[in-house]
Amino acid sequence: MSNYLNTTHDVYKEAALTPDVGLCCTTNPIWELPGLKIPKIMQEMNYGCGSTVHARDLTNNPKMLYVGVGGGMELLQFSYFNREKNGVIGIDVVDEMLEASRKNFKEAEAQNPWFKSEFVDLKKGDALNLPVPDNSIDVAAQNCLFNIFKTDDLKKAIAEMYRVLKPHGKLVMSDPTCEQTMNDTLRNDDRLRALCLSGSLPIAEYVKMLTDAGFGTIEIRARKPYRILDPNHYPTEELIYIESIEVAAIKDPMPADGPCIFTGKAAIYYGDQDFFDDNAGHVLVQNQPLAICDKTAGDLAKLNRNDIYISESTFHYDGGGCC
Repeated sequence: MSNYLNTTHDVYKEAALTPDVGLCCTTNPIWELPGLKIPKIMQEMNYGCGSTVHARDLTNNPKMLYVGVGGGMELLQFSYFNREKNGVIGIDVVDEMLEASRKNFKEAEAQNPWFKSEFVDLKKGDALNLPVPDNSIDVAAQNCLFNIFKTDDLKKAIAEMYRVLKPHGKLVMSDPTCEQTMNDTLRNDDRLRALCLSGSLPIAEYVKMLTDAGFGTIEIRARKPYRILDPNHYPTEELIYIESIEVAAIKDPMPADGPCIFTGKAAIYYGDQDFFDDNAGHVLVQNQPLAICDKTAGDLAKLNRNDIYISESTFHYDGGGCC
């Protein structure tokens, strides 16, 4: 491993041996579904910056993969939707984190009569070389991991996720992002990168990494405040604001005119007719907002109509609409 990955390994080895509640998690609410109890130790080891567990992704007993197991919380949550032996695969490069998850699953078994540790297949493995067959996974996920990787390694990690997903499978992620420029001192600080701070990319660059790998549909589902890097505590002369985003990248075929990227835009037709049909697959019912991808928003804007309103990106998308 390179030096920065060695540093990352050591940070999360220590976090496995001694849980660090404030390591990188947000105040994201913990899923408490009917009959699901999250052990306290799993909550303390929730080393993510959002959530990758969305019920709408998890119907029909999907085969799931989670990379970077943490304390096992999201693996337990995924298992709730697939109660089959080895229905969820958890991969981590840190032996101590894998062992902590195994221990935590025993506590989860005691609190959840439906749960069995055998539902989760824990494997030692590297995000850059996943020990998983091609086209075998319905839903893959990672939480606050990919932002740690430098460019070449990030490309490899995304390509690996793309490889193992079935056609139309989903890669669900949460990562810190930053629209400001970070100085080289921050970027080259291996520990700050391991702590999910200095590797944060602008959203557009993050999304391009996904579409360059072949993902034809991108959904930005949430965007929320995460951290501040200030001159009194970090090597920066300006205040740097970091957000976290939740994103789903879908292994759809790449459209001829480019990827469909949903950033929470909507179109509203307010003309005199019952609906407007652009004859390109988009029907706007009078005064009913329709979620649209950024590409469609641009096409509708080019019509220069005075009876169609196109919203700005809300960076919140929960399905529906058209592309």
